[in-house]
Amino acid sequence: MAKVRKPILPSGIVRWQAGYVDGSGERRFKMFDRKADAEAWLVETQHDVARGLHTPGSISPTVKEAAALWIKRCNEKGLEPMTVKGYEEHVDLHIVPFIGAKKLAEITVPAVNAFADQLRSAGRSAEMIKRVVRSLGGIFKEARRRGLSNAAPTVGLELDLPDREDPRPVIPAKAELSAIIAGATAKGGRARSYFLTSIFCGPRPSEMRGLRWVDVDFDARQININQRADASHRIGKLKSKAAYRAIPCPPIVLNALREWKLVCPKRDTGKKDAAGQSVMMLDLVFPNGLGKVESHANLLDRDFGPIQVAAGVSMEVQAKDEAGKPVVDAAGAPIMAAVGKYGLHSLRHACASLWIESGYNPKQIQRLMGHSSIKVTFDVYGHLFADPDADQKAAENVQVRLLGP
Repeated sequence: MAKVRKPILPSGIVRWQAGYVDGSGERRFKMFDRKADAEAWLVETQHDVARGLHTPGSISPTVKEAAALWIKRCNEKGLEPMTVKGYEEHVDLHIVPFIGAKKLAEITVPAVNAFADQLRSAGRSAEMIKRVVRSLGGIFKEARRRGLSNAAPTVGLELDLPDREDPRPVIPAKAELSAIIAGATAKGGRARSYFLTSIFCGPRPSEMRGLRWVDVDFDARQININQRADASHRIGKLKSKAAYRAIPCPPIVLNALREWKLVCPKRDTGKKDAAGQSVMMLDLVFPNGLGKVESHANLLDRDFGPIQVAAGVSMEVQAKDEAGKPVVDAAGAPIMAAVGKYGLHSLRHACASLWIESGYNPKQIQRLMGHSSIKVTFDVYGHLFADPDADQKAAENVQVRLLGP
């Protein structure tokens, strides 16, 4: 039987005790300073018990403890190291500092909204808040799997977040792309074929690093995206089923790939032939000098960055030393250095914009870019499908309908 009673503590302080029976038949109690608070809590708790959604606070783990179990589960499932690292950053930098000491039983829908407000006040972006709340949902999912919680306070939650950030991707201008192509051609070797493929075919950088020669179909004039290389240089599956796709190649890309294949580094298989020579295997299209997976950082720092700076596609930032600290001169003024204006992913955006300008429809863009849904395509590139001439014509028609010709 659930009820509220008024015990008097040995110190003489009057408290209000709410008592109830939980879903397992155990008698539970919770103390309050005010009778109204005890009664309100008891009504809500009884409702949750009846629906099978209640976990007693005395056995509920803290958010920090549940987060550790979730991260452990992510590792057991074999998620990519960088994915797990991102989850760990969400936990360590955004979740534990704010609600880590709270018990899962205390995290309700209003509590999640209050948590989102705290993050916003602390300067987190709207996109980061959404990602962190998704991670909090993952923590609750694992807790439910272990029987430590019956709640799912993030499911179906719509966060009321002011978002003034520009969602449009940063895309190099055509003149900049031409300068990058010229710079890559001047650099020669792998650079020309890599950047031509990126600009005209648009694979993700991880897909480029995992591309094999067997996936380049010169007869069909296309490249087939079947695998990717993660940040730990491991070859693995693509992001989604939609990411497995064939991308048509224009002649300039095919010719560059043919030339590059002749001198592309081969990987030592560790075996010997009948003459005692090492058996080499031609595998990755864009490997490092040993024929193994190239790192994203090397492609950016050794190729794309210098090519952009040499081509004048750069910007000035404060220089940093090897430890990552800002460099200043004797007077304390910052020493500036030129760096590349764009990241590797910007070339993928450039490719999509060129396809859209050429008349490709949204469904074609979704397929070629390997997006999991058409919503992703519109969220990223919807503004590029705009028709200014049609919009202007519609505005003129509105005027004519109202005021006449």
